[in-house]
Amino acid sequence: MNNIEKPPAAYSISELANEFDITTRAIRFYDEQGLLSSDRRSGVRIYSPAERIKLKLILRGKRLGFSLGESREIINMYDPSSENSKQLQFLLDRIREKRQQLERKRREVNSMLKDLNTAELNCITALSELAVPTRQKNRK
Repeated sequence: MNNIEKPPAAYSISELANEFDITTRAIRFYDEQGLLSSDRRSGVRIYSPAERIKLKLILRGKRLGFSLGESREIINMYDPSSENSKQLQFLLDRIREKRQQLERKRREVNSMLKDLNTAELNCITALSELAVPTRQKNRK
C-alpha cells in the first residue's frame, strides 16, 4: 500500500485559520472582499484546495506589503493553461516598486534617527550647562 497522504478535498474555515495562524474573521473578510470563494455545507464555510492556495498567496502578499487590490490582481492573472509570464512580470514589477518604497522609507528613518540623535545631544548639553551655574552657586 502507498502511505502517501492525499491532501483534503476541502477545508473548513477553522482548519485554514489554524493552519495559517489567522482568525476566522480574517478569512471571512477575504471572502467578503471577493478574494476567496467558499461553499456552504450545513452552514459551515468550506474551501477548496485552490482557495487554500489563494489564501496562502494573499497572506504572502500581505507580508510583502501588497494591498488587497494588488493581491487580487496578481491572483486573478493566474492562468493554469499558460506559462503565466504576464503574472510573473507584474509580480516582479510590484516587488521592485515595494523595494524602492522601503528603501525610500529607510532613508527617511535614518535621517530622522540622525536628527533625533542631534536633538538628544543638544538637550544633554543644555541640561549640563544649566547644572553648572547651580553648582557654582552652591559653592559660595
